[in-house]
Amino acid sequence: MSRVLGSVRAKATLGATLVVAVALLAAGAAVLLSLRGNLLDQADTQAERSARNVAADLAAGTAYDRLDLDDDGPPVQVVDEDGRLVAASEGLDAVSGTGSAAVRPRPPSPSATPDGRGGGSDERGSRDDSDDSGDSDGDSDDDRSGRAGSGGDDDSYATLEPGEIADEAGRSDGSATVDGERADYRFAAVQVEVPGKGRLTVWAGAALATEQGAVRTALTVMLVGFPLLLCVVGVVTWLVTRRALRPVEGIRRELAAITASADLARRVPVPDAHDEVARLARTTNETLTALETSVERQRRFVADASHELRSPIASLRTQLEVGEAHPELLDVPGAVEDTVRLQRLAADLLLLARLDAGERPADTPVDLGELALDQSAGRAGVTVSAADAVTVSGSRGQLARVLANLLDNAARHARAEITVTVRREGDVAVLAVADDGDGVPEDERERIFERFVRRDDARSRDDGGAGLGLAIARDVAARHGGTLTVRQAPAGGALFELRLPPRDRAREGS
Repeated sequence: MSRVLGSVRAKATLGATLVVAVALLAAGAAVLLSLRGNLLDQADTQAERSARNVAADLAAGTAYDRLDLDDDGPPVQVVDEDGRLVAASEGLDAVSGTGSAAVRPRPPSPSATPDGRGGGSDERGSRDDSDDSGDSDGDSDDDRSGRAGSGGDDDSYATLEPGEIADEAGRSDGSATVDGERADYRFAAVQVEVPGKGRLTVWAGAALATEQGAVRTALTVMLVGFPLLLCVVGVVTWLVTRRALRPVEGIRRELAAITASADLARRVPVPDAHDEVARLARTTNETLTALETSVERQRRFVADASHELRSPIASLRTQLEVGEAHPELLDVPGAVEDTVRLQRLAADLLLLARLDAGERPADTPVDLGELALDQSAGRAGVTVSAADAVTVSGSRGQLARVLANLLDNAARHARAEITVTVRREGDVAVLAVADDGDGVPEDERERIFERFVRRDDARSRDDGGAGLGLAIARDVAARHGGTLTVRQAPAGGALFELRLPPRDRAREGS
C-alpha cells in the first residue's frame, strides 16, 4: 500500500486533485459572494422602489389611511420626524431593523399637531392606543429608535423642499412578522418632506427569501457536485498518468532484466512518441550502448594486457630457469631488457587506468619549448624549432610522456631525421613531431590510436613496444582539453600535431 501511495502516479493524482479542489473552493466562494451581492442589490432596488412609491403618495398629499399598505405587499412603516409611527402595513405583527419597533400607528398629541391633522383621526391609531396601554416608556423607546434609524442625513434634511423626496436612501437588515410568518428583510429608508406633516421617513422591506434560497441551492449544488467532480478528476488523472507512465514501467522492467542477465546488448523499448518518455528511452539506450562499448573495451584491454604481459614474463622466466641450470648461459642483458619492458608496460597500464578513472591533470604552467628541448636531448637526428613563451596548463609529467611517446614512435619509422616544432597559431598552442619515414596510410590514421594496435611494419622493427604509446598520448591530450592528430609531413613521413589551449585562454575558461 505504501508503495502505491508513494508512486509518481499517486502523487500526480493527489496533486491534481488538490489543485482542482483549491480552484473549485475559490470559484465557489466567488460565485456565492457574487450571487448574494447581486440578489442583495435586487432586494435593495425593490425595497427602495416600494419606499419611493409610498413617499410619492405622501408627497402628493395622500392621507395615512389611504396609503396602499395592504398585507399582501412588502412591510412598510412611515415614521415622522419625532420618531413616531404614523402608518404601517396591515398584518404587520413585529419588525426589527427599521426606525421604529412599533407596528400600530398612534395619533399625535395636540401639541404635536396644532393644525388638527395627522394620524389622530386614524381609527387604527385609536385601536393602537388601546392595545399599547399608553406605556410612556415604550413610546420613548420607539421614538428614540425611530430617530436613530431615520435613514437620512442632516444635510438632506436642510435642503429638502416641501413635496420633495430625498435622493439618497438608507439601508438596513432586519426581520418582520406579517400575518404570523416571520422572515428576513432588506429595508430601505426614504425621506420625504410633506407640507403640514414635516419630515417623514418611509421604511419599506424586500424579502430575502429568494436570496437565501438561491444561495442555499447553489451551496447544496456545490457540496454535492464538487466532491463528485473531484472524484472524476482523481480517476481521470490516475488513468491518464498510468497510461503516460506505462512506457516508463516497461523501461524499468527491461533495465531490471538487463541488470539480472548482465546482457548489455539488450535495449529498452522506445515508445512511438515524441515526448519526454521517448527521449528518456533513447537516452537510456545510448547509455547502454556506451556502457557496452566501455565494458567490451575493458575486456579487450584486459585480454591484450594479459597477452602483452605474458611475453616478457615468459621470456624472463625462461632466461632465469636456464641461468639457474647453466649459470654460464645466463643472458643478463636480455633479462634486464625484458624487465625494463615489463616495467614500462606496467607503467603504461597504470597511467591508462588513471586516465580512464577520470583523473584531472594538474594546473601548472608548462613551457612546451623547454619541454621539447628536454625530451629531445640525447636523441639522435632530432631537430627542435621552438617559439618563445608557448605555455600551457597541465601536468608536466603527462605532457612529457606524450612527447616521449611521439618521439619513440617517430624513431621507429624515421629514416634519418625527426623534427620537433613548437609554435602558436592564434589561440592554440601547437607541438608537432614529423619524421621522414613512409608515413601513415589515410585509412589507418585513426586506428593507430587504439590500444595495443601496431602496424605490420612496426612489428617487424619493434623494439619492445606494446602499442600503447599513441593511445596514451591521445588520452592525455584529451584530458588537457586538446587534440592529437596525424597527417602527412612535408617530407613525406608522418606529422603528429598536439594542439592545446594556451595557459591564458585555459585560465579564462576555468
